[in-house]
Amino acid sequence: MKHLNKLFVSMMMVAGLSANAQSSDNPWAISFGANAVDTRTSAGMRDANIKDHFSQFFNVKENWNIIPSVSYLTVSRNVGGNFSVGVTGSVNKITKWVDWVGPSANSVVTYNPGDLMYYSADGTIKYSLKNLIGIKWFDPSVHIGGGYTWLDKQSAGNANAGAGLTLWFTEQVGLSLSSTYKKAFTDRTDGTGALDVPSVFQHMAGLTFQFGGKDTDGDGIYDKDDACPDVAGLKEFQGCPDTDGDGIQDKDDACPEVAGPKELNGCPDTDGDGIADKDDACPEVAGLANLQGCPDADGDGVADNKDKCPTVAGPRENGGCPWPDTDGDSVLDKDDQCPDVKGTVANNGCPEVSEDVMKKLNDYAKTILFDTNKASFQERTYPVLQAMVAILKEYPSSKFSIEGHTDSDGKDAANQKLSETRAAAVVTYLVENGIDASRLSSIGFGESKPIASNKTKAGKAQNRRVEVKLVK
Repeated sequence: MKHLNKLFVSMMMVAGLSANAQSSDNPWAISFGANAVDTRTSAGMRDANIKDHFSQFFNVKENWNIIPSVSYLTVSRNVGGNFSVGVTGSVNKITKWVDWVGPSANSVVTYNPGDLMYYSADGTIKYSLKNLIGIKWFDPSVHIGGGYTWLDKQSAGNANAGAGLTLWFTEQVGLSLSSTYKKAFTDRTDGTGALDVPSVFQHMAGLTFQFGGKDTDGDGIYDKDDACPDVAGLKEFQGCPDTDGDGIQDKDDACPEVAGPKELNGCPDTDGDGIADKDDACPEVAGLANLQGCPDADGDGVADNKDKCPTVAGPRENGGCPWPDTDGDSVLDKDDQCPDVKGTVANNGCPEVSEDVMKKLNDYAKTILFDTNKASFQERTYPVLQAMVAILKEYPSSKFSIEGHTDSDGKDAANQKLSETRAAAVVTYLVENGIDASRLSSIGFGESKPIASNKTKAGKAQNRRVEVKLVK
């Protein structure tokens, strides 16, 4: 029990020293199984060469001491790269002691020294050769170290060197085999016939379990190597997810839940026009980039879904339709001040008032008859006024001035007033019969502009008149 306590304390000390070391995937490992102790190497030491040490290396029946139970335990930790450090505790029972009895190196005998209990505690530095071999499940290694051995009432320190092999069944479970030469710092009797601690070969076979690697999201990629440690992902994306499976990881995918090509940052393009559906105003019909993915059948720069005339080219200002020319005068309605009346380009689509038209208006105007000294019309004048209304309606953009004149009978002021009221009366009639007031103005000149002599009755009749002037 005293030796078991020593073994336990030694293991805890080494484990404590390695606990602060740098970690990697599954940095911790525990191995346990059976061990065999072979004392023959000490028996053949005197006058022996290296060949003698290995001449009966696998003589299990004659030389190996084995107890039928778990007889060793190793705790180790990776400290970076292919290096790991660990501590091993083992127990055995020596029932086969090989000793030298003659002058020859092969003069040895094997006997039972009395079921001696064997305990050891060893620290190990191991280097894995797995990366050099290049086979994931095949993991050879070499190791060195040292420790302490207790044999019955004797004890001694030892230096160790050896090799091992682990065959990994999974990433975390493997079968481990190792052989270690443990050179004791005393390996002969003490001069009194009592047996001292020998140098030995110790062989071990058991299971190894690796653990300690953290994989928060359970995607098989350890957190230290996982760019997205909280979300399960793919190995090829360093642990980040690709939800839609389009080969673009979610963090770089503009449409992470819908598959799409890399050229469109992972977004689909249903109509194949090179514009991602999320940016396409017409995602099911191929269109143009400058029209947000919508087609333009007539090529007028207005997308069909906004074009009121999708098969006929027209300006955007008119909803994609060509401007109409209702009156056919070559002036588009949008620029035509008289869209329903044929006119000229020079007059903004309105008809131009010719000299003949003005003569006709004035011929009518001269026949307007008023009641004596009044601005009221005689009954026979109304057809004349209606004729003037009809002419003025043919020129809806033209403006006219209605001028009133009198003869010289009576006072000048009265004549001036009468000319003004008569001209205004004509304007009033025209407006009441459909002529826009903004097109008409009136003025009276009294007796100041006679066109005939006021000395005759005929001349006075000519001077009492209404004239129409075109306002330009």
